[in-house]
Amino acid sequence: MNVRIQVVIDNGDDPIIQDVACLERDTLCAETLGLSLEEAKGILANVQSVLVAHQVEAYVGQQRCCSHCGQPYARKSPDSIVMRTLFGKIELTSPRLYTCQCQPQARQSFNPLADLLSERTTPELLYLQTKWSACLSYRQVVALMSDVLPMETAPSLAVLHRHIEQIAERTERELGDEQVFFIQGCEAEWEELPDPQPPITVGIDGGYVRARDQGDNSFEVIVGKSLPEQGQARYFGFVNDQDAKPKRRLYEVLKAQGMQTNQTIIFLSDGGDTVREMQLYMNPNAEHLLDWYHITMRLTVL
Repeated sequence: MNVRIQVVIDNGDDPIIQDVACLERDTLCAETLGLSLEEAKGILANVQSVLVAHQVEAYVGQQRCCSHCGQPYARKSPDSIVMRTLFGKIELTSPRLYTCQCQPQARQSFNPLADLLSERTTPELLYLQTKWSACLSYRQVVALMSDVLPMETAPSLAVLHRHIEQIAERTERELGDEQVFFIQGCEAEWEELPDPQPPITVGIDGGYVRARDQGDNSFEVIVGKSLPEQGQARYFGFVNDQDAKPKRRLYEVLKAQGMQTNQTIIFLSDGGDTVREMQLYMNPNAEHLLDWYHITMRLTVL
């Protein structure tokens, strides 16, 4: 039995039909049932190749004429760019065009596709790289991507590290400034807010990571879990000595869970100076409690 897989491109005129795979099957068994991983990876790569080619052709065709006078741009050179995607590295035809003389221009030529795709890496690929790198080592992430995604060559450790660093820097820039006091408004304004959701319970604790040589390389890690009665829990963590915005980071976690100023927030901690100061002035209805584990520890010592 032969199975042919085709892609139909409906561009408004005559549909374009292209083959992307031809599968052969003989006797049915567990090994021949459905698609193998390699077949699925090949089909995904071929489908993307067909789709991307038509997307790029349509976009470049729309950019060939001046938006002011309608005259076609003169073509300077047949350039190309390389994009990294979830389903492999692809080379895109990206012609460079001369600018039109009907309007004053800052440059003599431009590349519309290169200007549109300036990062050269799709957001989904960056998302998976970031998500997996938070749970695994970079080397394991590269191996995992090679196993499950149709990539001829997986990103190198240096490229992966650079992508993660760029995303971290961008996230830090988007984070607001650090503040000592996050409570805004007055009681009259809080009463006008909608009825709050049930309380959010935040468990927070700190611990020291000691260097083997007992030198100055030790650092304090603060970790916690924010658990609303309705909705999903969120985890947070940072190195206290290195993070310049610890309170802002905790505030953004609570804000993402819909925290209102008139809502009750319950903080559970060991009462240490670091975690206690970080919880202060976060919410006017906050309750600060010692958790049973640390109370038991203190009683045991006494």
